[in-house]
Amino acid sequence: MKGMSHPRNDIALSPAGSNHICDIIERVNVDRRALLRSAVSSAALASVGGLTLGGLLSTVHAAPIPAGFDFPGIGFESIPAETRARNVAVHGGSDTAVLDRVSVPAGYKAELFVAWGDPIMPAAAPFIGDASETAAQQARQFGMHNDGMHFFPLPENGGRLSSERGVLCVNNEYTHEDILTPNGQELGANYTIHKTRKSQNAHGVSILEARRMGGKWTVVKNSPYGRRITANTPCRISGPAAGHALMRAKAYDISDTATTPTGGVTDGRSCFGTVNNCAHGITPWGTYLTCEENWNGNFSSDLPVDQSINTEIGKLNRRYGVSSGGFGVYNWHKNDERFDPAKNPNEPHLFGWVVEVDPFAPDSKPIKRTALGRFKHESAQYVVDAANNVAFYMGDDERNEYIYKFVCARKFNPGNQAANRDLLDSGTLYVARFDANLQGRWIALAPGTIGLDGKALRDNPNFSGADDAEVLAKILIKTRLAADAVGATQMDRPEWTGARPRIFGHDEIEIYCTLTNNNRRSGGDTSFPLQTSSNSPDGSTLAGSARPPFDAANPRPDNDFGHIIRWRENGKRVTATTFSWNIFVQCGDSRTTKTLAATYVPNLDFGTGTANYVGNVVDVPAGSADFGAPDGLWFDYFGRLWVQTDQVGDGSGDFINIGANCMVCADPNTGKVRRFLTGPNRCEVTGVTMTPDGKTMFVGVQHPGEDSSAANPTQFSNWPQNQWAVESDGVTPLPKGRPRSAVVVITKNDDGIIGS
Repeated sequence: MKGMSHPRNDIALSPAGSNHICDIIERVNVDRRALLRSAVSSAALASVGGLTLGGLLSTVHAAPIPAGFDFPGIGFESIPAETRARNVAVHGGSDTAVLDRVSVPAGYKAELFVAWGDPIMPAAAPFIGDASETAAQQARQFGMHNDGMHFFPLPENGGRLSSERGVLCVNNEYTHEDILTPNGQELGANYTIHKTRKSQNAHGVSILEARRMGGKWTVVKNSPYGRRITANTPCRISGPAAGHALMRAKAYDISDTATTPTGGVTDGRSCFGTVNNCAHGITPWGTYLTCEENWNGNFSSDLPVDQSINTEIGKLNRRYGVSSGGFGVYNWHKNDERFDPAKNPNEPHLFGWVVEVDPFAPDSKPIKRTALGRFKHESAQYVVDAANNVAFYMGDDERNEYIYKFVCARKFNPGNQAANRDLLDSGTLYVARFDANLQGRWIALAPGTIGLDGKALRDNPNFSGADDAEVLAKILIKTRLAADAVGATQMDRPEWTGARPRIFGHDEIEIYCTLTNNNRRSGGDTSFPLQTSSNSPDGSTLAGSARPPFDAANPRPDNDFGHIIRWRENGKRVTATTFSWNIFVQCGDSRTTKTLAATYVPNLDFGTGTANYVGNVVDVPAGSADFGAPDGLWFDYFGRLWVQTDQVGDGSGDFINIGANCMVCADPNTGKVRRFLTGPNRCEVTGVTMTPDGKTMFVGVQHPGEDSSAANPTQFSNWPQNQWAVESDGVTPLPKGRPRSAVVVITKNDDGIIGS
């Protein structure tokens, strides 16, 4: 996930799209289209003509949406899209922005819970409003630009898990340097180590204790669980890649005032920090997984950085997007040599991992689990099957990257949680291939797997080693290169994954993944070279530069609005190597039939030849719950599917009718959708979790007012201060002066379950 000025994995999107996936699917044998046939009654199947994409579209009903198999229904009407036009007509606001507040349905209440800069640990300072807090103070405050999160309930007397007290773990993905400090980044002599450290301390993970007292949710500021994990927190590296030569970076002494080389190298089993923590996951043994996404953008240099296809480091930097310029957002290298890949070329290899954190052990070290592979990790969703095999499903968030599955070598032991603590250190990492017949295959990224060149990966020069242990270590450090070598399917920015819960004995393993957007598929856009290109099997492709053709799983040549794909493991086991898939929804704007941009060559045959953005969102009335750029995705404990969006967020351009970013709720049986929440101007809605009773929902709002300047921090937004005048304690005035990423807490006025 990312905002407009943050390290992003796309460029400005051209106004074009396609709805011809219906034509593609119609060419497929009808017997293979009923992906969910076992999940609904025969009467329901008859009514929709089988759960094909066309069948899903043919049955719509008025709100509320009734209960179905493994689905409790949706009890609220869609709230309106917050567009610029609505801001003028209804709110009397500006025609250059959307409403700058969080909105939820009637019968619900949204309250501010915690925001950037709030104290979450003992001895932490309060947020002042002008961002004058020191780097050391930031290290004890809630981090900036929160993302994925999870609520871990604490036990009550008698051992029952509480819905009124728990530990909330929240990712902090990135920083808006212009508002992080009073005068912005100020390169040159004014860009000090203090500013670098404050930015580093605003990254990572914020861990806090949440408690409901007197009907009010508050942060327990002196809790022993309060903790910050930052870019400089000591971490442990485990799994097959730990200790490999590529993981041995320069060694440093790190203090508040300097990063000093010691003259040695690390052992490849320890490192400092985690950055660009985007989405997340949890484990069945009760730990938190934070995922490093756009970590390559934190590295930059004033010197040339090797991107040669003829050197091992150069090819890795090229394939993972490590360059001298970084993303043009951070300049940590000017004060911290550790993040200069020209001076410390192995340091980037210490990032791009899934990091396991024990939320109940504040003194424990985070562990980078290398067996899950190295890429731009989004979420890591686990499934335990009926035989206690456990797998984690993951996406690599960049254009034309891949979907992965890691299957643990040992079974989950539900009776002995301690026995599970190292399950993430051994197993098999797979990458997905989606075939046009709605079947797919998991390809093991293992030394003996045969690549497109007809040779085993152990015989590929990118992964060759003294033995298979070293080969596997290289495969995991160079995961993208391995996926290229075996011919996996390039996807439209795979982000969050979500597993449909088994509630009433439904034992299918059904996984969903958001594909946010992609403007780099061949379709004739003259602003790019017209020739088709894929990620080269030799691993030499520059990150995000390939131009693969559209395909059945990614059917739009310019996928502005994105889609959600889902699959079921064959045999109902996570160890399956084959699966069935379909597209759950193609997102879009029902009110426009906008055609391909003028930059597209009109006579190219990519389906219908009249591509548009309408999509097939199922809502009543049509267009009432349109959404685009799906990103966050999560099933609640009752079977409702919640989807969050990440687009420009101000109702401009292609999103003039869709408006602000939002969160919708969907019925996985029918695809019917209702809009539940809209966010403030230029924000992203990201991160969602609930208490065990389902009566409290925590939702993240990231980067409101993005792109404001240091001279005018509230240029585009003054949220949350403009919506709530006081802190969550109901007394302390909320500081003015800067928009702040935050977590809001949502409850139902009748104290019911959210969504019911």
